[in-house]
Amino acid sequence: MKYVMRACACIVLFLTANLPALVHLGLPGTAAAGAVLLFLIIQAVPSLENRKLPGRRLRILGDGCELLGLFLTSGTASIVFEIVLFVKLVPGERGICLWNLAVLVLAEAAVFWNGIIRVYLTSFQLGLKWRILGIACGWIPGANLAALWKIISVTSGEVRFESMRAERNRKRKEEQICRTKYPLLLVHGVFFRDFQYFNYWGRIPKELEENGAVIHYGNHQSAASVADSAGELAERIRKITEETGCGKVNVIAHSKGGLDTRFAVSCLGMDRYVASLTTINTPHRGCVFADYLLEVIPDRVQKKVAAGYNRTLKRLGDENPDFLAAVGDLTASSCEKFNEKVKNCPEVFYQSVGSRLNRAGGGRFPLNFSHHLVKYFDGPNDGLVAESSFPWGEKFTFLTVHGKRGISHGDMIDLNREDIRDFDVREFYVKLVEDLRKRGF
Repeated sequence: MKYVMRACACIVLFLTANLPALVHLGLPGTAAAGAVLLFLIIQAVPSLENRKLPGRRLRILGDGCELLGLFLTSGTASIVFEIVLFVKLVPGERGICLWNLAVLVLAEAAVFWNGIIRVYLTSFQLGLKWRILGIACGWIPGANLAALWKIISVTSGEVRFESMRAERNRKRKEEQICRTKYPLLLVHGVFFRDFQYFNYWGRIPKELEENGAVIHYGNHQSAASVADSAGELAERIRKITEETGCGKVNVIAHSKGGLDTRFAVSCLGMDRYVASLTTINTPHRGCVFADYLLEVIPDRVQKKVAAGYNRTLKRLGDENPDFLAAVGDLTASSCEKFNEKVKNCPEVFYQSVGSRLNRAGGGRFPLNFSHHLVKYFDGPNDGLVAESSFPWGEKFTFLTVHGKRGISHGDMIDLNREDIRDFDVREFYVKLVEDLRKRGF
């Protein structure tokens, strides 16, 4: 049915775009008026099938894809018709050909701009790159069609993927597979925040909540020593357990947040309030690259960079950010001492996750630059942390994908809201939390 409706829409667009010539060739006036009316309806509602899509954004995006596809099909047919018309009409009738061309351009332009504006405004996966290329190639014959085909491919794929996800969540809604015994506490890493101005965890929390999870956030400063961050987290954990009466929390901590939480659990008495700790791409053994940087960069440069960072983060809400203390605690030498002091607590379930960026070009800025440097000092890595630094606890999960891309440090928290082929980050967290639930946490 979908393809029949699409074919009918293409016919309507073709008729409207070529009305002067078709009327000249004998198309009845009532048919012409009907085609114009249907053209206006299609401009507003390109596809009845898209009304079934979940959410207004996806419906608009789906309609945009539909319009661009119709533009390609009906536009191609109209151009062929215009050429035939020009060749077949006698010289005295060539004026109708020019009049038809003007209407064709206006009609197809209306379809194109209606579609491209919808797509540009609602797609998450198109990215800045293809938006710019689409504009830059717009007036280059051949290149514009290639760019448009890519735009349609990316955005229609986004519609299919998001529709599949929504349907999957709808079917398992009653199961509440992420409804763990204890709520989740998501702990951010260094140089980022999870409250006020920034969503650190991308689309992950919403996906977990749709499957039954109860979520809290660390709400601690962006940069501080491990000990200071652990102190903030300890207060946060106490507050959550006291206010909700939940007794314990399951902590999922990314990057330095894993070290902060380990310190809070082992050294600040939080073992009584933490049922499980899952560390995501945490540098448990530190980064040799960080040692190198602190050795070769002059102190005055380090202090200048730190002052600029600390000043900026104070404006954003951090009370006492300490850039150098945070970096210093991530070195391999510091982490070696840390691991000697901070031991696992037997009543807490520890597990870890790590990923690999297969090549520098697979990561977004600045990971595409740091990947080579970290690889030189630490070996295969996620753009910031080496593979050898990830494993900790009873269970270790290693992630990557085939091909050139891989999975970066930022990908593991959905930092860029990017759908990666063969790796659904949101579903990964759903399964991770479902496993915690099955373990009784």
